[in-house]
Amino acid sequence: MAEEKTNVMRVLDQKKVPYTPHWYAHPEGAVDGVSVAALIGKDPGAVCKTLVTQGSSKKYYVFVIPAERELDLKAAAKAAGEKSIEMIRQAQLLPLTGYVHGGCSPVGMKKQFPTFFDESVEGRETIVVSAGRIGAQVELSPAALAGLVRGRFAPVAK
Repeated sequence: MAEEKTNVMRVLDQKKVPYTPHWYAHPEGAVDGVSVAALIGKDPGAVCKTLVTQGSSKKYYVFVIPAERELDLKAAAKAAGEKSIEMIRQAQLLPLTGYVHGGCSPVGMKKQFPTFFDESVEGRETIVVSAGRIGAQVELSPAALAGLVRGRFAPVAK
C-alpha cells in the first residue's frame, strides 16, 4: 500500500538518512504503538512512541521510548536536568509540534526540542517511529535518527 510521502520522509530524504516506510490501515484513528507493531509485523520493543513533556522550568522535551513501555518521569527529569517533568496535555500537542496524537514524530516538529531516546533502543539495528501522521511509520537506525535530531540516549523508560 504505497502512499504519498510525509514531511518526515521528505526531511529524511533531504538529510540523506536511509529509512524504510511502513503503512498501516487505521479505521478507528489513532492506535497504540503495540497495535501498530502488530499491524506492520514488527517487534513491539522496536516500535517507539514519541512523547512530549514539559519540565518544571517550562521547557519542553521529547522522549522516544519502546511502545510497550512507559516513560519514567523521575528518570526523564534526571536525564533532562529538571526537578520534575510531566506529559503535556493532548490539546497542546498540535499547536506545539504540528503533529496530532498518534502521529507525533521526533523528526520535523515545528521547533527542535531536546530529545532523549531510551537506552534500550540504542543497540538495535533499526527502530520504528511515526512518519508524522496516523497510518505511516518509518524504520531507521536509532543512531542516525538520534544524530538527525541531536538526541541523546538515557535510561528513561520503565
